[in-house]
Amino acid sequence: MPAGAPTILATSGGYKPGQRTRLEFDRLVHYAVELSGVSGRTPRIAHLGTASGDQRWFAAEMDQAARTAGFDLSHLNLFTMPNQEDPEAYLLEQDVVWVHGGSVVNLLAVWRAHGLDAVIRRVWEAGVVLAGVSAGSICWFQGGTTDSFGPGLQPVTNGLALLPYANGVHFDSEAGRRPMVHRLVSEGVLGETHCTDDGVGLVYRRTELAEVVSEARGRAAYRVTASAGAVAEERLEPRFLG
Repeated sequence: MPAGAPTILATSGGYKPGQRTRLEFDRLVHYAVELSGVSGRTPRIAHLGTASGDQRWFAAEMDQAARTAGFDLSHLNLFTMPNQEDPEAYLLEQDVVWVHGGSVVNLLAVWRAHGLDAVIRRVWEAGVVLAGVSAGSICWFQGGTTDSFGPGLQPVTNGLALLPYANGVHFDSEAGRRPMVHRLVSEGVLGETHCTDDGVGLVYRRTELAEVVSEARGRAAYRVTASAGAVAEERLEPRFLG
C-alpha cells in the first residue's frame, strides 16, 4: 500500500538491544511502517545492507528483529550479484525500504553501478517509504559528512539528491560531526543541512520537512544554514514516539 505522498524517514536510530535476541527494531522502524499506511496484512520491508557489504550475519540479526516485530522482511543483496532478478519490481512490492549504515560512499557507487539510483527514485515516487540509518539517511540527500574514506570526517556531495538538502547524522554522539557540518556549510561545500542526534528521525513529504520524531527523550534535530558568512544552527524539537 503506497504512502499518500513520496515519503522519506531519515534517521540516526531504529535499533535497540533485544530481550531474547541481540537486536530489535526500535520506534523509528515501526514509525516507518506506520508512515506507509499498510493495514490488514503483514507489513513488507526490504532491507538494503549495501553500505556494509551485504553482511549475511547482520541480515540474520534483521530477520530475527523482524520476526519479533511481526514484519515480513526480506533483503536486496548486491554482493556478489543481485539476489533479485528484477530489483525494481521487488522494491515496488514493499511497504518500506530500510537502508542500513556503513559506507555511504561505497553504497552510492554500488547502487549507481547497478542502476539502482534511478530505480529508487521511481520507487519513492510510487509511494514506497524510503528510510534508513546513518549512511541509510545521508544517501537520500545531496550529501553530508562521512567517515567512508577513513577515521577523519570528509564531505560527500554526490548523494541521490531526492531531497534538496545535506544531512548530518550522529550529531550528539560523534564529536567531530557538528563542527564539520558548520565548516562545510560556512564554506558553501554543503547547503542547508538537516542533522539528527542518535534516536531522532526526519520525515519528508515529497521534499518538504514535515515532522521531527524521536525514539529517545532529550534528543533533537537541527537545521544548519549560512548567511553573509555566518552559520546559524536552529534546534528542532521532536515529537516523542511513545
